[in-house]
Amino acid sequence: MAKKTSETPDTPKHIAVVNDKSLSFFEKYINNPSPTGFEWKGQEIWLDYLKPYIDDYYVDNYGTAVGIINKDAAYKVVIEAHADEISWFVNYITSDGLIYVIRNGGSDHQIAPSKRVDIHTDKGIVKAVFGWPAIHTRSAGEKEEAPTLKNIFLDCGCTSKEEVEKLGIHVGCVITYEDEFMVLNDRYYVGRALDNRAGGFMIAEVARLLKENKVKLPFGLYIVNAVQEEIGLRGAEMIAHHIKPNVAIVTDVTHDTQTPMINKITQGDLACGRGPVVSYAPAIQNNLNKLLIETAEKAKIPFQRQASSRSTGTDTDAFAYSNDGVPSVLISLPLRYMHTTVEMIHKEDVDNVIRLIYETLLNIKDGQDFRYIK
Repeated sequence: MAKKTSETPDTPKHIAVVNDKSLSFFEKYINNPSPTGFEWKGQEIWLDYLKPYIDDYYVDNYGTAVGIINKDAAYKVVIEAHADEISWFVNYITSDGLIYVIRNGGSDHQIAPSKRVDIHTDKGIVKAVFGWPAIHTRSAGEKEEAPTLKNIFLDCGCTSKEEVEKLGIHVGCVITYEDEFMVLNDRYYVGRALDNRAGGFMIAEVARLLKENKVKLPFGLYIVNAVQEEIGLRGAEMIAHHIKPNVAIVTDVTHDTQTPMINKITQGDLACGRGPVVSYAPAIQNNLNKLLIETAEKAKIPFQRQASSRSTGTDTDAFAYSNDGVPSVLISLPLRYMHTTVEMIHKEDVDNVIRLIYETLLNIKDGQDFRYIK
């Protein structure tokens, strides 16, 4: 672990984990585009960082990457995040060279107008912008038209369909925003795709801590960075059946509910800076969750609680209901402005999620049976 830093006399000292080297990796990893279905370049960056801390690795046919420690151990524990980011697909090119799009994942049409984007082609990146009529041209006195999937469009500076196609653009090309990582007020990490490459970063940091602290785990650890979560937990489904784990600890983001226009009655009372979020849901295995909470309390790691109706909506569900049922828990990272290009996470929450996963691994026994009735 890195140095301890104090806050106020009546609160536990915060233990910093992220260092300059790991932060440099995080920035590089966030800035690299990894849209759903096209994650492999980001996975290469992630694996290159992870390799010094693992014994072996595996990449499946669709790009889910797995770092492995103690490969031959019979009892298998997974720590998992997902690697993909929301994006767009080229769907239709007009005769005058404008481009209409469809979603690849849960892209928000309302934030699109005036955003700069990268269109990924076999010839390389083509720059474009989401156009929008100027305020002067929108009819006064009439109800303004809001951005929808039917009226947002890309302009790449071309005046014909043929000119667009000469750039290498075709239906099916994937599109990502060009916004990049920054640190805000020395308190928040900000960028696109923190959902959930922040998770991939955090599980990689857990592997680093295990290596640097010379921890010998009594079980096999599988550090999983899954693809295609944004379109239905597909990467997690595939890899869960391949690994057949005994335990799964999943990390993803959840909503900070402190900003305007969010109803705490329906969304819960969660905040960046208050610590990791522990979930309650049918997919959450209660005995494993109890171990997680006891670990947080013993290690003096602040945490929050969240309830999810029916499903968590994360890869936790895919692992929990795979094989014969895998005891699974979810540790969430509070995040502001999800599925925008200015997603925000608190630096101390990142440290504390890493610590909570790390400390929980130290408390899991080889062959531990989490069943309710034995």
